[in-house]
Amino acid sequence: MLRFTPKSNEKPALGKILLAEPFMADPHFGRKAILLCEHNDEGSFGFVLNNFIEVGLNELLDDLPTVQCRLSLGGPVKNSNLYYLHTLDGAPDSIVVKPGLFMGGDFGWVRTLLEAGRPLDGKLRFFIGYSGWTPGQLEDEIKSRSWFVTNADINTIMSTNIDDEEFWKSLVTDMGVGFDHIANAPLDPSMN
Repeated sequence: MLRFTPKSNEKPALGKILLAEPFMADPHFGRKAILLCEHNDEGSFGFVLNNFIEVGLNELLDDLPTVQCRLSLGGPVKNSNLYYLHTLDGAPDSIVVKPGLFMGGDFGWVRTLLEAGRPLDGKLRFFIGYSGWTPGQLEDEIKSRSWFVTNADINTIMSTNIDDEEFWKSLVTDMGVGFDHIANAPLDPSMN
């Protein structure tokens, strides 16, 4: 049997990246990269890193000082809620996603930093909604090769200056030998 998709030995875990297989037709996840922020017996959740929208943070929270950042749709779950990742060590009540990268925490503390004019470019990322899986669902999807599991450094995770599909392609290519053809696959395989 000929396999188009090479095998990846990485397992899903906190701080890992999920990369959609190239032909996934789901509008929320096609050619997306998701940072796993939780993965345990109760299920999994994370944020789509490369699904940017043309809405500014100040359009959602008009009582903040002006913040220049790109917002991402984190996924289809609870998309009326705002979530954030940051690299601000010492943020009260934040959750460690991986060393040096945190999720959430006391937003009042973040607001105070913004109001004080502290430069936070590249240190904060905001998401509307999140992506979630029930217990065992993600493992089943990985076994069916809907997702590749990989790693990314914090600078890549926090980057918002790469276009949606180019971000995905870069991470797929970084997986090594056997993944280049996946990164360059057409959206529609019949067009190949």
